[in-house]
Amino acid sequence: MAEQVVEVPTKLLFLFKPARYKVSHGGRGAAKSWAFARALLTLGAAKPLRILCAREIQNSIADSVHRLLSDQVGALGLQGFYEVKGTEIVGRNGTQFLFAGLRQQDVHKIKSFEGVDIVWIEEAQAVSERSWSILTPTIRKPGSEIWVSFNPELDTDPTYVRFVVDPPAGAVVVQVNWHDNPWFPPELEQERLDLLRRDPDAYENVWEGKCRRAVVGAVYGREIDDLHTQGRFTRVPYDPVLKVHTVWDLGWADSMAIIFCQRSASELRVIDYIEDSHKRLDEYVAMLNERKYNYGTDFIPHDGAAKDIKSGKSSEETLRALGRRVTVIPVAGVEEGIKAARLAFPRVYFDKDKTGVLVNHLKRYRRHVVVATNTPGNPVHDEHSHGADAFREMAMVADQMTNSNQAAPDLSKYRPTGIGIGA
Repeated sequence: MAEQVVEVPTKLLFLFKPARYKVSHGGRGAAKSWAFARALLTLGAAKPLRILCAREIQNSIADSVHRLLSDQVGALGLQGFYEVKGTEIVGRNGTQFLFAGLRQQDVHKIKSFEGVDIVWIEEAQAVSERSWSILTPTIRKPGSEIWVSFNPELDTDPTYVRFVVDPPAGAVVVQVNWHDNPWFPPELEQERLDLLRRDPDAYENVWEGKCRRAVVGAVYGREIDDLHTQGRFTRVPYDPVLKVHTVWDLGWADSMAIIFCQRSASELRVIDYIEDSHKRLDEYVAMLNERKYNYGTDFIPHDGAAKDIKSGKSSEETLRALGRRVTVIPVAGVEEGIKAARLAFPRVYFDKDKTGVLVNHLKRYRRHVVVATNTPGNPVHDEHSHGADAFREMAMVADQMTNSNQAAPDLSKYRPTGIGIGA
């Protein structure tokens, strides 16, 4: 093929130089995806390459960068070299572009990508730690490369931590924003200015590529901002003089969440957190005992008083038999609990070493948004709900946490009847 000048932003010229990891992150309008597509098509035209274009979720080819690559084939004048097919793009020299969603692949399917020369992960802010841990060692062909492009969301996201906070050896990591794009169009300039005027905080993430403190629509977005600006996500040492109270969100197949909290006057200190699944209550009690804290009361939700249909015992009864001091929290509405949590937030300190997972759940606990009206609805029930539910319950019983040896008040008269989880 005749040599051709390929235009990309100067900051992205590193894409044409060998590196194990090539990472570009930043805000909207930086031409990251456009430049990645151009670079890959150019390299694939120069020599035969097997290129995997992946993202965390790809329900159909429409969810992939197939269309973007197809458009750039035309823009680069490569229609005579590349054949654009329904689910792949093939070059005359044997170069092949494949497309896949990582979450939809099992371990064996992901490992089938072993012979790939380059993998490009687009919208990588959504890629899970599971996907990275399987994919990265799979791309093992000599000279193989992993290309990563994304607009960051939270600084705790696996992709951001893996490639920006603590990048691997051999990684070239570049932040690229709108002002680095010499072809930034006037239409986007007006959008940029409109958001800057309307919502400066959102602007910093959308256009300047800075991480958010909490996801869009977060239930506790403002509280999370205050938590960080006021320095309450910090080192919170265990005080053996104070009782450690635990607050449980009961679960089996999904998640069991347990918050460890100490109270000093009005101050609430969240010093530890457990989250696990498919374990019996006696196994969780063993985890608690290993920590050797000065325990007070175990607060469990209202369904902890319900009998299990198999064992005939409730979670409350099982925990008491294991030597725990238990109080069942009365049933309350979700919105009532959220209100209590918001009121409690200003006096809560979280240990940054032991409760980061919990704080991440609170950052990501969000509401459904009704698309037609753009109004918030009920909280989304997902993997972040269990930690958030436990925190909500903690806020509702905070005033019952004492440092005496007496148990918290018996709230049995408020208990509903029904069937609970397995003990």
